[in-house]
Amino acid sequence: MSEVNRRGFLAGAAAGVATVGSTRLRGESKKAGANERVRVGVIGAGGRALSLNRSFAENANAEIVTIADLDPRRLPRAVEEVFRRQGKKPKTTEDFRHLIDDNSLDAIVVGTPDHWHAIPSIMAMLAGKDVYVEKPDSHNIVEGMRMVAAMKKHKRICQMGSQHRSTTRMQTALAYIKTGALGRCLVAKAWESSRQGAIGFPKDSQVPAGVNYDMWCGAAPKRPFNVNRFHGRWRWFYDYGTGDLGNDGVHRIDMAVAGLQAAIEAQKEDPLGLPTGISASGGKWYFNDCQEFPDTLQVNYEYSGRHPRILTYEMRVWCPYQYLGESEGAAVFGENGYIVLGNRRWRAYDRSGQVAAGDGDSHEKPHVQNFIDCIKSRKKPYCDLETVGHPASVLCHSGNISARLGRKLVLDTKTESFVGDKEANAMRGRPEWRKPWVLPEV
Repeated sequence: MSEVNRRGFLAGAAAGVATVGSTRLRGESKKAGANERVRVGVIGAGGRALSLNRSFAENANAEIVTIADLDPRRLPRAVEEVFRRQGKKPKTTEDFRHLIDDNSLDAIVVGTPDHWHAIPSIMAMLAGKDVYVEKPDSHNIVEGMRMVAAMKKHKRICQMGSQHRSTTRMQTALAYIKTGALGRCLVAKAWESSRQGAIGFPKDSQVPAGVNYDMWCGAAPKRPFNVNRFHGRWRWFYDYGTGDLGNDGVHRIDMAVAGLQAAIEAQKEDPLGLPTGISASGGKWYFNDCQEFPDTLQVNYEYSGRHPRILTYEMRVWCPYQYLGESEGAAVFGENGYIVLGNRRWRAYDRSGQVAAGDGDSHEKPHVQNFIDCIKSRKKPYCDLETVGHPASVLCHSGNISARLGRKLVLDTKTESFVGDKEANAMRGRPEWRKPWVLPEV
């Protein structure tokens, strides 16, 4: 495809996706009739959950009925943000189980810490509700597999919150790759190189008034309260989070996987699937604080089969500069050119230089719209849990396990277990889920 034709193709593709998005945004100024709206319950009122509350409240075809949060201090702001957008105040509760039991709700949004993704998602699907769950899909592989099993058995729609999948930016980038312009692609890369800060060594303290801390700990072991193991910073501890690999890395890895899969489709080769070899190296080498996950990490994912490939993830969360022009992003390398995927743009190159480009933000509004559309159509969403969200999460979980053990793992892609490695397999889940928060059977 010539440079002129590539640019023409991209202009048309971008215009087509932008037209859909702009039509939906205009429609958000007026709510659909009450019977046409998807009735939503949101678990979480702060952090990512607050943004999701805003986006669902702004959607013309959704209504937030109830918000649950076990920290009552967070609820008033979330209620006000929703009221300003949808013109109706949601109810509130400190126990998410009230949302599960509410037969009037069509969907549950799970905007909790990682260790609280699986249980409410599974409970919601068992109750016949569709689910939008933040990324990664779970705290560990076993939980994610159980979520997929619940989704399949009960025929639920489940969208994971890797919102880039629904953006104009990503859709046009994938359309470009599918032209075959990059040629055969064998290597992809994902990275985080934006600087973060240390979190220190604060002492344990009293639980904030009104907070149900025992429920907050959930299936994780009960430990003394510490501000570093609570709002915002829980993600850096093994009991609750998945480190930056599961926090931001899951986005970048999934961008690389999506790009590599698009290139494979262009070549009409076998689907990518899960990697068979995972090898991580790195550690906590830069920050002097109580974080448990690495701040420096490289993970190699090896894809075997008739058409072998490799994906590499790099984490340098102490860097104040960009890599390939992006502080965090992904790239796919082919025999004829390569593409760099950032959070607000993409650029494609061949040996002569840049030949195509696109832009657009990473807001979740189109992702929310895609979820709402799929609730009504029963089609798979862009970040369907089984085919997109869970596989991306498995890459994060397996990378973290390899890093903790300091050795290469061989993954059985059918069972999502590690071949001949008892210690690694023990880390696919928890030693136990603390009662009463055991993992539901499906």
